[in-house]
Amino acid sequence: MTEKPTMTTIKKIVQETPSIKTYYLDFAIDAKPGQFAMAWLPGLDEKPFTLTAAGKECAITVQCKGKFTEAMFRLKEGNKIGIRGSYGNGFSFDKIKKACIVAGGCGAAPILLLAEEMKAKGIETPIILGAKTSNECLFKERLEKTTKELYITTDDGSLGEKGYATNALEKLIAKEKFDGVFGCGPEPMMKAVFEICKKAGVECQLNLERYMRCGFGVCGACALGKWLVCKDGPVFSEKQLKETKEFGKRAMLKSGKSVSTKEFAEWRQE
Repeated sequence: MTEKPTMTTIKKIVQETPSIKTYYLDFAIDAKPGQFAMAWLPGLDEKPFTLTAAGKECAITVQCKGKFTEAMFRLKEGNKIGIRGSYGNGFSFDKIKKACIVAGGCGAAPILLLAEEMKAKGIETPIILGAKTSNECLFKERLEKTTKELYITTDDGSLGEKGYATNALEKLIAKEKFDGVFGCGPEPMMKAVFEICKKAGVECQLNLERYMRCGFGVCGACALGKWLVCKDGPVFSEKQLKETKEFGKRAMLKSGKSVSTKEFAEWRQE
């Protein structure tokens, strides 16, 4: 882990969906599933992105939704970017024998390494993958290789079952016994996952998003109650979330203004 960006070469770019690309970098990073790295474009800005490959080479997955990511999308193989990390608190699954993973939209990125590591450890893991439409179903092929049970839901019914990933989770958790549920997606969805797990008496770990500046707990921009998402998260346990009044309700914009999580999600799409 480094606190200064290292300039590294983009070795490969993969167009995952119309709005999402993965950048494979000539840079070594050790990371737990769920951790992130900070990417820097000189003269523009620095932003956090999920690590979707780690080791001798790393990869970050980027959704195009603002000035910084639009600039990222203009980059070509052979171009350079600054990178630092890994940061944050990842998923913990040492005592898990059977788990359920649920992801919505670009939330598939933080759970990708988790699913791959669980398969490597022989953990039985049904996966629920939600998307707005078939074109935006992220990492379907890679996730199919990690589980015998991949349930896909789309808002418009263009792929898999029509509906929400949380509906599929309710059905699955009612008929199967899990040691834990792991998830990532829009915060209203994560709040629903939390409530489903609470009702069923199943522990959960959820990956949350907040606006980040520094990435390692100095600026406080990503505060979630008494926690800092960049340092104490982005993965939080059920116990932590029970202590957090802001979860599913409030988040801070870049200006520091506190808004509803719905307004925060809309702002993050700008």
